[in-house]
Amino acid sequence: MEFFRFCPECKRRFHIKLENKKRVSLERETIRTTRSVHLGGSNIPTSRYGPSAPTTQLLVYEGQPIIVDIEEFQYNYKCKHCEHEWSEKHTEKHREN
Repeated sequence: MEFFRFCPECKRRFHIKLENKKRVSLERETIRTTRSVHLGGSNIPTSRYGPSAPTTQLLVYEGQPIIVDIEEFQYNYKCKHCEHEWSEKHTEKHREN
C-alpha cells in the first residue's frame, strides 16, 4: 500500500510505502449500559406533621453490554525518496453489535 506522507528523516512529502502491519495487542473491554425511567412523583403527606418532600420513583434497567475490541498495530514504513524506515503504533477500536 502506498500513499503520501511526510518522512521524519528527509521531511519531504513523497510516496511512503507500508512495509508491514503487525498486531501488537488485542484487548476486549465490556461496557455495561443502564437505562432509567422516571415514573413520576407525588406530594402526599407521609407523616402526621404535614406534607413531606416530593418523592420520585425511578426504575433502572440493566441493558445489553457493549463489547469493544481494542487492537494495537505496529506499522512499518519506508520512504521512497531517502529509504528511511520507521515504525508507528496505532490503536483501532471496533464495537461489536
